[in-house]
Amino acid sequence: MRILSISILMTMVSLLGHAQSMDTMAVDYTWQVDYTFKGTDFFLCAPNKGKHRPLLRLYRYGLGGKPIRTVKMNQMEDNGWMANVKGDLKGLFYTFDVVGDRKHWVETPGIFAKAVGVNGNRGAIIDMAETNPEGWESDRRPELKSPSDLVIYEMHHRDFSIDASSGIVHKGKFLALTEPKAIAHLQDLGINAVHILPSYDFGSIDESRLDQPQYNWGYDPVNYDVPEGSYSTNPYDPSTRIREFKQMVQALHKAGIRVILDVVYNHTYDITHSNFQRTWPDYFYRKKADGTYSNGSGCGNETASEQPMMREFMIESVKYWATEYHIDGFRFDLMGVHDIETMNQIRAELDSIDPSIFIYGEGWSAGSCAYPAEKLATKANISRMPRIAAFSDDIRDALRGPFSDDHKGAFLAGIAGEEESLKAGIAGMIAHPQVDYNKVNYSKKPWAAEPTQMISYVSCHDDMCLVDRLRTEMPQITTEELIRLDLLAQTAVFTSQGVPFLLAGEEMLRDKKGVHNSYNSPDEINRLDWQNLARYPQVFAYYKNLIRLRKNHKAFRMGDAETVRRHLHFLPTEPCLVGFYIDGREVGDSWNRIVVILNSSKESREVAIPEGSYTVVCCDGVIDETGNEKIEGGKVVVDPQSALIIHN
Repeated sequence: MRILSISILMTMVSLLGHAQSMDTMAVDYTWQVDYTFKGTDFFLCAPNKGKHRPLLRLYRYGLGGKPIRTVKMNQMEDNGWMANVKGDLKGLFYTFDVVGDRKHWVETPGIFAKAVGVNGNRGAIIDMAETNPEGWESDRRPELKSPSDLVIYEMHHRDFSIDASSGIVHKGKFLALTEPKAIAHLQDLGINAVHILPSYDFGSIDESRLDQPQYNWGYDPVNYDVPEGSYSTNPYDPSTRIREFKQMVQALHKAGIRVILDVVYNHTYDITHSNFQRTWPDYFYRKKADGTYSNGSGCGNETASEQPMMREFMIESVKYWATEYHIDGFRFDLMGVHDIETMNQIRAELDSIDPSIFIYGEGWSAGSCAYPAEKLATKANISRMPRIAAFSDDIRDALRGPFSDDHKGAFLAGIAGEEESLKAGIAGMIAHPQVDYNKVNYSKKPWAAEPTQMISYVSCHDDMCLVDRLRTEMPQITTEELIRLDLLAQTAVFTSQGVPFLLAGEEMLRDKKGVHNSYNSPDEINRLDWQNLARYPQVFAYYKNLIRLRKNHKAFRMGDAETVRRHLHFLPTEPCLVGFYIDGREVGDSWNRIVVILNSSKESREVAIPEGSYTVVCCDGVIDETGNEKIEGGKVVVDPQSALIIHN
């Protein structure tokens, strides 16, 4: 029996100020169901309403059927409840009913469910040790010396493998990422971290009807600590989704690829049916002064991370994924809804497990939050959250144009005015003597204390993918021009000092047929067409060589703000042209001076550079580190809509 079950329950109760002092053991993560073959203990932290005691119901099946047993829970402290049921319950399902009214059932698997039945409405009683694949105890995180060494590849399970052209057997499943073709593609591309879109149990997919077309990104959480059943081969068996998720992590780790989990603690699928609300009504949500629910998430509600029990839930949840599933990083959806203190506590707790676990998130909310802005984990406050990163919409929109208008271009469209914003992104959104933040698009002062606090990207699952955006803002664009600008955009991303981030499929010139928000669009919109690898081999080759270039050269990933300020120098800015050079040898690189020039205009540009003899490694859409071409410095010509990278 786990004493830690009682310990964490009492910790939760104590946070609310209702429990008396008692000696408890330290805990690593939360369990609300403690199974042994002799009996099972069930724990619940819920308000004491006086009239009714919470009920525990046991079921034969995860869906349908009547309870085979109903048990009144016993009070441990003011808001702590426990029930013990003798005998071997493995394979059964359970719910809690906090209302405790036999006429009006309000059932929930609890907020700490670790295994559930189909569609997640009932918790499952399993032996977690039996979910471990062979060799799981030997699974180790791939080494990571600095976040600047990461190359993050964001993917949706279904997008990546569902199309027939993928050649993958377990299409749209966790197991797809265990197959040789998937692993080989990721290794060949050179990424070393996969960011998987929400993979916990979410509400928009009916797991009992997987024979019918269904699609969703999954930003509608139901059970936060359980893998999504539709990505498993059998959502009716609670152990299958857990085991297959672990097999996925294990396979990626063996390939040297870290796994980053997209977590969505900022809101729930809805309020009325959420496990939070059914466990402790209104405690976990913020309300406005008029008593209505605040909607900083844009999804109808926002959670209250500053509430002690919500904060503890978030901390224990990420610790659980990091320990039980060996997750290597967390991407926080709408991190700007959460409070700074909670994010810093999460960072500290994960440090105690493994300091290399990476944390980043969206440094904004989707609406006004019912909490003081100066206390929220927004991009503007990132400097107050050491070793936590945020996406840079500054560099993203400097390259492709504003989020607010799909038809408006920027640097890539040959429109002058965003050069300083691009420079700020290249430096990692830190203070730099050659960046004038008065001219930066969104941030009028540096927001990152270190370059590793900035996620550098030009596209992600949100909004149009890069190809669609370029076609929308430049309707007359040719395929040749599209490819040139696509490669130019990623060159800016991967030679920046931030942490580079790539949307799955960009390496094969993916499109989504112009759909801006494809969160529930069908497969024909979201799927990757693997035949594009044959159609546009030059695109994959460039991405692959660009990633290799970054990984081979420390100059592009210095990882320290003061080092960047000393050794990254910008060339004089011109309209639609940004250039810089790095003192390579000074930062431990094998190259001496490295010059990068980004030209988005439709004409060749002559640019003055420091004197010297240089080797060309990137020119006119081709990267070759062996550098067969030599040029003399002083002045160089940069081809239209492309990057030039040279070194001596």
